[in-house]
Amino acid sequence: MSTERKKRVQFRAPQGLIERADALATVFETDRTDILTNALREYLRDASHDDDITQEIAGAYYDDDITFQQLKELVGHEEAANFRVLKRQLSEEFLEETAEELANS
Repeated sequence: MSTERKKRVQFRAPQGLIERADALATVFETDRTDILTNALREYLRDASHDDDITQEIAGAYYDDDITFQQLKELVGHEEAANFRVLKRQLSEEFLEETAEELANS
């Protein structure tokens, strides 16, 4: 069993979807929680390799909607570090451009 901390969640899902998860749990001799957790883990892994989703995640980080830690958990350490550097560069460039515009006006 995983040593990772667990958190109880509750959500509503279409009955047919849950019935399919239960049937698959029966096939694999496991429980619904394992099926749903594995499906969520796989979805998150796949999402982190989708360029469009990765750009949405980066945008949320640039807009300060998610933290660097959350970014790192979603896209991995290396890509998160690259996004952090780019965010800093964009901020510096914006400040420089704004200062220049103000000086010229």
